[in-house]
Amino acid sequence: MFGRSGRGGKPSLAFIIVRCKRGFRMGESKMGKWKARLWRDRYLFLLLFPGLLYYIVYKYIPMLGSVIAFQKYSPFLGFFDSPWVGLANFERIFEDAEVVRVLWNTLLLSFLQIVFAFPVPILLALMLNELRNKLYKRLIQSLVYLPHFLSWVVVIGIVTIFLRSEGMVNHVLSSLGIQPIPFLNDPDYFMPLVVLEVIWKESGWGTVIFLAALAGVNPHLYEAAIVDGANRWRQIWHITLPALRSTIVILFILRLGTVLDSGFEQIFLMLNPFNMEVGNVLDTYVYFKGIQQGDYSFAAAVGLFKGVVGLVLVVIANRLAKRFGEEGLY
Repeated sequence: MFGRSGRGGKPSLAFIIVRCKRGFRMGESKMGKWKARLWRDRYLFLLLFPGLLYYIVYKYIPMLGSVIAFQKYSPFLGFFDSPWVGLANFERIFEDAEVVRVLWNTLLLSFLQIVFAFPVPILLALMLNELRNKLYKRLIQSLVYLPHFLSWVVVIGIVTIFLRSEGMVNHVLSSLGIQPIPFLNDPDYFMPLVVLEVIWKESGWGTVIFLAALAGVNPHLYEAAIVDGANRWRQIWHITLPALRSTIVILFILRLGTVLDSGFEQIFLMLNPFNMEVGNVLDTYVYFKGIQQGDYSFAAAVGLFKGVVGLVLVVIANRLAKRFGEEGLY
């Protein structure tokens, strides 16, 4: 009765009781350690609290409002009394020709940003890492990082001043005998301008991340490579780039999670009747449908669709990264 096994090899009652008591004691011990750690690091958790509160209030609680994507929501009826329509709003996403066009614009713009804007911080980090003058290196790093702190309103204002019909660029072109170019109104220039603006504004931030990753590289690796006769290109290829590989993979996975987010402020400020055909993306489309036209349920369905697609892409990319031997995002 008091042995480990009873009849038929099953655990006896006494053995189960002993194991349960032991489990309770281990649980109490872990709880005590957790409380002690919480009290020891109370100031760190206190610093964490404002950021955590921000995400709870502005990110997680608003997710409850996604229920209107399955309703024909009316502000006068509220969440509980609005009629339930199931997946009808999601069916409209694939039936509406305008949504298909907007989705294509979004995917094309995201593809251009991944191809042209994503590698720029890597190249800048590699070039800055090769500089030996620390003062010059910090100066260049500060200059490329500074635009990150400017709002998109300021950035688009600067672009408008330079590229409008009577702006500085067209003034220079006119002085050279070249016809002024309608940069802001010609649809063919819309996406290249968006990508160039993203490169100018955000490349400095990515450069800081990659430089931080390079700071952990053991300098003895470069010394050993020099002894073996490796030139600068070989050192970059065999030491610097492998050191950045995990960081590149993680940032690329995060970028895939926002493949349907093109940046509302930037696109909205650049839109006009001439480039609306190629410039209207999902973010601005949700604003026009949900806020201006009052179709809240359909706009919520499009937004929820974006989130689901981003989540699926992140999970797939993370699994592929692990399969190829990288750490991944989680």
